[in-house]
This record gives sequence, structure tokens and C-alpha cells, in this order.
Amino acid sequence: MSRCLLSIDWDYFVATKEENWGSFTESKKGLVDLWYKRYLKAKAEGTDLQDMYKLSPAWRTFWQRLEGRFTMDEDTKMYVTDSHLWSYKIAKKHDCRTVCLFDSHADLGYGGLSSLDFEVNCSNWLGRLLKDEHSENAHIVYSPHTLEKPEHFQEINSMYTITYYTNLDDLDGPFNVSAIHVCRSGAWTPPWFDDKFVMFVEALGKEYEVIDCPKRKWDTKSLSLSRQIDYLFA
Repeated sequence: MSRCLLSIDWDYFVATKEENWGSFTESKKGLVDLWYKRYLKAKAEGTDLQDMYKLSPAWRTFWQRLEGRFTMDEDTKMYVTDSHLWSYKIAKKHDCRTVCLFDSHADLGYGGLSSLDFEVNCSNWLGRLLKDEHSENAHIVYSPHTLEKPEHFQEINSMYTITYYTNLDDLDGPFNVSAIHVCRSGAWTPPWFDDKFVMFVEALGKEYEVIDCPKRKWDTKSLSLSRQIDYLFA
């Protein structure tokens, strides 16, 4: 049984309207400042940004639903990061020939095979693992809230062994998990869900290593005028 990376993006549980996903850049400003900017712009239009994002209650039972499909033991390492590009490094470190990804995005590379010529980033790490032959196959379990479809990646699908699922229950097992990576994707997931994110991570009951995942403060009630101006020009 090949070694498996279990990679989970927190946005798997986040639902919003199509216009709110956007194509964001991972940056320090994108983690907090731009969320305040979106909040203030929405408020000026008479809308509460926090009402535009919903967190699926499925996060509470996720780990239980994996039982029987994934085997883990005390040697299984667990990592928590903000950027999903760390899955490339983690899979390579633990020689994971199989990747099981739970995500709203396939992260195979957006733009066909040519996108795999770019440096490893949050949008092509899985495609690069396959291209660089660090992994042999990928199983992608799409979020119920995804806007993507497998046919969006026809060129890459024709080159590599990739299986897509739209329902967790259709995923066969067991997979022998060598490493678990939980990614927050803070440019896409709101900071007001961060407390639930920590609860989700800790619900598995395993020790984990946090890598480059800074805590975010979200407090819209005490924003000074000067801070609001700073955020609007972020």
C-alpha cells in the first residue's frame, strides 16, 4: 500500500457566491487587510460581508467520516499551514506516492500543462507533484460548494492518473496516511471562521506542527477612522 498524503483545504467547508471567490494572491495583506477592505466596501453598499460566507456544519463530523477509508497511526505526521503550496513539500518529504485532496479547488494548475512550468505555488502544487514524479496518482474530493469541474483540466487529466469525487462517500480505501496537511487558505477563507478552524484541527486529537500560519484578529467594532482609511487603500 503506497504512502498517502491527506491534504485538506479549509475552504472545502466554506460556501459563498461565485463573485466572492475571485482569484486572490497569497500575501500578508490578503490574510487580514483585504478582508477588512471587502467588509468596509460591502458595508458602504448596505451589506454585511459576514453574511455572504457560510461555514458548512460538515466540519464537525469530517474526521469521523474518514474512519475506515484512511489508516493513521502515531507515526503519521500532521501539519497546519496557511498556504496550500506546503502540500508539495510535505508530500515530497514523506515520499507520498498518493495524494488525497479535499478542496474547493483542484490545484492542478490553471492554464493547462504550461502552468506546470511555473514555480510551485498554491494553485499548481498537485500538478507539480505529478509532473515531477514525486507522486503517482491523485484523488480529488471536491467540496459541495466548488465551482470547478473535472473537465476544466482535460489536458492535465490526459497525462496523469487523477480521480475526481463529488461525494466523500464514493471514496474507496483504505489509504495508508503518512502525513496530514490542513491548510487554512486565508486569502479565500474569512478570519471570523478561524476559531472554528482551530477546533477542526484539534478535533482529530493528534499533535501537529504549525508552519507559517499567523493568527488573525477580526474586530469590526473598534475600527478607528484612520484604520478604515488604511484598509480601504490596501
